[in-house]
Amino acid sequence: MFNRKSLLLMAILGTVLIAGVFSNSALAEWKPSSPINLMIGFTAGGGADTQARLVAEDLQTRRGWKIIPSQVTGKGGINLANVIKKSPNDGTVIGMFVSETFGYNLAAAKKSGLKLNDFTPLVTTAGFQMGIVAKTGKGWKTFHDVIKAAKGGQQIRFGVMSPKLADLAYLLGKANGIEFNIVMGKGGKAVMNALNAGDIDVGFVAGIQDKAVASGDMVNLASGLSVPLRQTPEAPLLKDLGLDFDADGYFMFAAPAGLPDEARQTISNAIAEIVTDPSSKAGGFIKKAFGEATAIKGAELDRFLNEQYEASLKLLKAASE
Repeated sequence: MFNRKSLLLMAILGTVLIAGVFSNSALAEWKPSSPINLMIGFTAGGGADTQARLVAEDLQTRRGWKIIPSQVTGKGGINLANVIKKSPNDGTVIGMFVSETFGYNLAAAKKSGLKLNDFTPLVTTAGFQMGIVAKTGKGWKTFHDVIKAAKGGQQIRFGVMSPKLADLAYLLGKANGIEFNIVMGKGGKAVMNALNAGDIDVGFVAGIQDKAVASGDMVNLASGLSVPLRQTPEAPLLKDLGLDFDADGYFMFAAPAGLPDEARQTISNAIAEIVTDPSSKAGGFIKKAFGEATAIKGAELDRFLNEQYEASLKLLKAASE
């Protein structure tokens, strides 16, 4: 027999379970109210643009969402950030960035009026395998050989593709008592082309050097990351070369601030599911082009971006001294 107390407890438990079911159902059933505008902060045809468009294609196939890709480039993602900030925060506008936009570039663009909390980070897709690369014909095995050559009087032309990397190259030289001739290129492909043409001696490259390294045409002289490179774990880290900073970073999606939690979770999970599945078009491309997918989202991604922003403030200060 059930007494009054038992019936009351059952009623409370039933209410909790029903609320949970409705809550989970609401999260699972979120759908955009109109086509999603996917704004891509990279030049058309490159690796970042390709993965973004393949993610859009897979989202349409798997979720039935209509995705409209477009390009918004310039200023290291700041132009795109300005557009995203002013866009509807209902899940119908998202952007494809690099995490550097919300770290170094945001910290450096003091007059932009942009803040980290103007955005809702969604999910990363792949990390950079940032190495300092040279042609094998140079005869250098690690970056220590480059330092030795520079101290011997050789002018070293150092290719970079962003202001952050230029600061890292400058500070790397300063830490080792040398000065590099820093050459800015428009993207990793431009740095690779300059290396192949002999226009530069070394350069930061974020993963597209893998084939050339595997074939023996190029060598990773150092890891630009806080951890060893997957392909050449024996290459020294920047901290081994006297530098307290690194070029850790990811390709990522973000939306305007105030995106509802159910939309953030649904979109983030949908993209994460695609990029981590090698059988999807985007997942297969990422595995081939960047080695593996890395889907960081939620509180972990928020924490990473905050740490990167604070580290970037310190990097900017060090580079200005």
